[in-house]
Amino acid sequence: MDKYDAIIIGSGPAGMGAAFNLRKQSDKLSILILDKTQYSTGGMRNDCKMNFTYPIGFPCEYWTKDEADKYLDMVIEFLNPTMLPKANIDIYQKRAERLGCSLLDIRQTHLGTDGGLQLIKKLLKKLDEQKVELGLDEEMLDIDAVNHTITTTRRTICYNEILIAPGRHGFLFLQKIMNSMNIPFVDNIVDIGFRIETRIEHYPIVNDYYDPKFYFPEKVRTFCTNSGNAHVVKERYITTRGDSWYSLNGHAYSAEAGHNNGLVNFAILKTVRLTAPLASGQVYAENLGLQASLLGGGKPIMQRVGDFRLGSRSKEDTFNNDLYDFEPSQQGCCPGDVSLVCPAKILRSIWSAMKNLDTIVPGILHPSTIMYYPEIKFYANKPTYLDANFKVAEGVHFAGDGAGTSRGITGAWASGIRASQGMLETL
Repeated sequence: MDKYDAIIIGSGPAGMGAAFNLRKQSDKLSILILDKTQYSTGGMRNDCKMNFTYPIGFPCEYWTKDEADKYLDMVIEFLNPTMLPKANIDIYQKRAERLGCSLLDIRQTHLGTDGGLQLIKKLLKKLDEQKVELGLDEEMLDIDAVNHTITTTRRTICYNEILIAPGRHGFLFLQKIMNSMNIPFVDNIVDIGFRIETRIEHYPIVNDYYDPKFYFPEKVRTFCTNSGNAHVVKERYITTRGDSWYSLNGHAYSAEAGHNNGLVNFAILKTVRLTAPLASGQVYAENLGLQASLLGGGKPIMQRVGDFRLGSRSKEDTFNNDLYDFEPSQQGCCPGDVSLVCPAKILRSIWSAMKNLDTIVPGILHPSTIMYYPEIKFYANKPTYLDANFKVAEGVHFAGDGAGTSRGITGAWASGIRASQGMLETL
């Protein structure tokens, strides 16, 4: 039977952060990273936008500002990012404050999807040079925490310490593991909203601040802005019953790519916390996604702001070259009426936020602007952790977005380092 000092499940930023920190502390440890796909996964593959200011990416129940800043320094030292410049932030902040809103001033960098893939290649090469073994296309199936073994699609492996960091897409897998190990958890929080797409001239703030983070009343925020060579994409999800539905997302290629489609997209999301009775945010979100798919003929819904304001559905001929003056970057959506599928309370809060945003950055409510629905972000599982290093059982640690310890690339990397420090106490 194969045996390793440390096994890491997931090759995203949490897994890589842990692996590099383990190797930094000891060149003698045997380390194995497993990933169920045929390539390295994680947030770095999609747009690779990184934020380096607390609390972005750091759930406050697990991180204080001092703790986050300490680990962010480690991430910055390793990745050596080039921070993007910003301008005129105080003007937008003053406009926002007058409306009871806020604009966070975040240190950030953007590599783009193409730049992110190049970064992954460099990191994988470095892992290989440091003799960290990478097992791609090998899926962990279950764990025997008593005997310190895991079963994969290929073999049974023994470990001294294991870090399970499957990311957001490993949400259900992690629940399966927690159920098998009797680890208490809740998943009662979810972000629900839209992916907004328009011309850059209708959202010119991106010329001053690449990914502006606006916070509005009623727990609404903007998230993941992409501009230049920017595209809206669909992400397919499978429910526990085997039904499929799509959420929207966005990405852009690096500025060095030399292309520009003149578009910008971003998410605008409302946080929903289900408490009485305590219910699964995952299941709630799945049902909203399925409902949208039903009305969209198996596709997400898209609607022009001009049609929405008139109270009429968008149709194929709405997407023309007259007032509606650009083609959607995502053609695989169904023109329709988002008010038929988005819960009224969520829609009201988001529409109120969009009106505030149009006052802060005039133009976003141009009739041509597209509202894609749904965009859903899972806040992930919230396990009961036994210590500050995300230990859930003897020899077992969690980290990353899927485990609720982070919300993004840099937070995930930091949580991987933090979990690995707990692993090193035994190793």
